[in-house]
Amino acid sequence: MDLSYYQLTTSQRIKRKISSFFKNIGKNIRDFFVNIFKAVIGFFIGIGRGFKEFGLNFWHGDALTKASHFVLGLSHLFRGQIVRGIIYLLLEAAFVVYMVLFGGNYLAMCFENFFGGGNIGRTETHNYWNEELGIYDKMPGDNSFLILLYGILTLFVIIFFVMVYIGATRESYILEQYYIIGKKPQNLRGDIGQLLDNKFHITLLSLPMIGLFIFTIIPLITMILVAFTNYDAAHEVPEHLFQWVGFDNFTNMFKSESKLGATYWRVLSWTLIWAVLATFTSYIFGMLLAMLINRKGIKLKKLYRTLFVATIAVPQFVSLLIMSKMLDTGGGVLGSGGGIITQLIEQIFNFHLKFGIDINTTRICIVLVNMWIGVPYSMLMCSGILMNIPNDLYESARIDGASPARQFFKITLPYMLFVTGPYLITQFIGNINNFNVIYLLSGGGPGDILLYTDGAKGTDLLITWLYNLSLGASRNYKLASVIGILVFIISATFSLIVYNKSSAVKGEDNFQ
Repeated sequence: MDLSYYQLTTSQRIKRKISSFFKNIGKNIRDFFVNIFKAVIGFFIGIGRGFKEFGLNFWHGDALTKASHFVLGLSHLFRGQIVRGIIYLLLEAAFVVYMVLFGGNYLAMCFENFFGGGNIGRTETHNYWNEELGIYDKMPGDNSFLILLYGILTLFVIIFFVMVYIGATRESYILEQYYIIGKKPQNLRGDIGQLLDNKFHITLLSLPMIGLFIFTIIPLITMILVAFTNYDAAHEVPEHLFQWVGFDNFTNMFKSESKLGATYWRVLSWTLIWAVLATFTSYIFGMLLAMLINRKGIKLKKLYRTLFVATIAVPQFVSLLIMSKMLDTGGGVLGSGGGIITQLIEQIFNFHLKFGIDINTTRICIVLVNMWIGVPYSMLMCSGILMNIPNDLYESARIDGASPARQFFKITLPYMLFVTGPYLITQFIGNINNFNVIYLLSGGGPGDILLYTDGAKGTDLLITWLYNLSLGASRNYKLASVIGILVFIISATFSLIVYNKSSAVKGEDNFQ
């Protein structure tokens, strides 16, 4: 134990903790990726063991078990599990028909040029001479996006069938062992009973999982793969095909000497600065406001809390649009050249609020407006937590001669951080992706000649830049997909590292 630590002042301890945090960032990131690598290795080791078991079952099985590796359900049909055998047989037949008539073709067109950088699809829309009408007519070609989507769907169908296939062949070997020892296999009534009893979670979660794969995972993976193509307005489907380009989009994004790369690093830095300021200003001022209202001797506490709740009741987009109009330089009440109060301030202090004109001024206004919106939430949350801190702790601290500041840093703040640690992480990630505040308040403006001309402005976050790239004139879906992947990596890495290092995880036993 470092005894000298307890001889430091509160400010010195805070500085040491902050210094230690930044020193350990590299180690934490390294440990994070090492754990991911170990998980991947463990996954492939598990797959290897599964193939080993599959091979042993085939090698040691009898003729019926071996035949069941080619015709699923054959062993089940001859050894008492007729319904299950019919289901496996129908699944195999449906898989073969699907691959021959539909999935195989789309899978081939999707990935046949994956490593060669070729087209996704084979025939592009083109004009041909219509002899009957005597004019040029349009011959529709392949739709690259649909081919990509159906190719991913086919991959999941193959994965699902492989899982069914492995399970069916394993059951075939087990049925053989039952047959040898004379044990009767479970019948249909027993299977249904299990699905309604100890396997009831499978019954309940089957439909939600199917919906999750169809409406979430497959579109998500499809959009991730768009980052490895050149899909934009120049390759708009279905008129044109787009191609695989590998990691070209990522390398272009990370080239700091290019305008695109410089824009990415600048927008990323502002996104992280914004996320830190937006999270901690709302949290700290909300906590201080809650402590002020909860102090003994403060009257009308219920009125103050009610007023702040009333501000929350107003829809956020309404508040942001109103503030945007009030700060508008072209005549807003708080904007330059606006109301009487603003004009007096400009004349007396020679200060002009250049919202929407000056980048730094606009960024400061955005942070302040976000505080106005976010502080009531933090205040209400912190009020409930403050009421649950035992008064005995404060009384003991006062008896020991602790100052109010020391009580705050030793009792209030640790307790608050323990309870609200996951909330802070959620807020930080939410502010990285806080589309509403930026888009409704400033629209990402003002413009900046140093930034990439396609969609990026002075106060744009990565998420608003992604939106502009997707819906702008260039419809640059490839770069938008790259930004989406990078935002996910940043958010996931930060969440996992900080959460595992937070007091909510490491000091859980201290607060039970």
